[in-house]
Amino acid sequence: MTVGSDASLELPAATMTKPRADSHHHTPRHRAEPSRTRRALWIALALTGGYAVVEAVGGWLAGSLALISDAGHMVTDSASFVVALIAAAVAARPPSRRASYGYARAEVIAAFVNALAMLALIVWIAIEAVLRLLAPLPVAGATVMVVAAAGLTVNVVVAWMLSRSADGINARGALLHVFGDLLGSVAAFVSGAVIHRTGWTPIDPILSLFVALLILRSTLALLKESTGVLMERVPAHLSYDAVGRSLAALPGVTGVHDLHVWHMSAQRVALSAHLMLTDGVAWPRALAAAQRMLARDFAIDHVTLQPAWPVPPPSGRVIPVTSVPEPDTNHGPEPRLH
Repeated sequence: MTVGSDASLELPAATMTKPRADSHHHTPRHRAEPSRTRRALWIALALTGGYAVVEAVGGWLAGSLALISDAGHMVTDSASFVVALIAAAVAARPPSRRASYGYARAEVIAAFVNALAMLALIVWIAIEAVLRLLAPLPVAGATVMVVAAAGLTVNVVVAWMLSRSADGINARGALLHVFGDLLGSVAAFVSGAVIHRTGWTPIDPILSLFVALLILRSTLALLKESTGVLMERVPAHLSYDAVGRSLAALPGVTGVHDLHVWHMSAQRVALSAHLMLTDGVAWPRALAAAQRMLARDFAIDHVTLQPAWPVPPPSGRVIPVTSVPEPDTNHGPEPRLH
């Protein structure tokens, strides 16, 4: 970890490679996490993609918007799983000369794309639901119930697998799709039951709108989180002022400026700052104390700090500086010393 380009100091190699006790990314459990997540995503892709075809055909035959929208949702689920798998493979690539931070943000980009796809689906469902309310179409309630019940089973299985295996913002984005699809299956089942018992077809688009609104809230939250990472905003769980005050309170530190805190990836936070010191002798102790404090109190383990302290001028070259006198308007301006 280089400590500022002007400081010309580096941490010892042991500090660069030694895992931190409070950093969960280095534990064996989390090293095994990516492979388990990928396996769950592959199974979810097969189940969801396969049943999306069944549900689309069933919705078309039954004339149910709730089923068709749920099938469309399952298609976007499948697409999100594909994006998640590709992003996971890209994110696993090591840093290179052209990508010194690595490719961990590929997962964040995938989550951002998934959120945008969800927004597009919500808009389509809303428009189609309004059209169905204005011009109701016949719906085969019994068929809708059977297909929706099977789809609900598939979604429960997929959601259970992902909730146990999902790790990272991208996998959580895929899980969000499944939860939304699960709600869609419940709405489709209720819609089919009501139509089968009463023949009241407006329930189909009404429940579709209700599900779209439920999905919208979680989708906007995912979009906000992924956008915050891409825009390198201060992580939501950290206080910029608290981090700055903690650095300024360290022994030997008189001030902090140029403080930046941002996400390197969805899980890892980085920090850089300039620390004002009483003198250069205090720098090694201040650096070690800052690293310990940031890792312990804020879980920030990628730290770049640059020191600054008053430097006395070389002996024999001190020139006293006094205020420049006001110019005499009667005798012309006094000469200035530059």
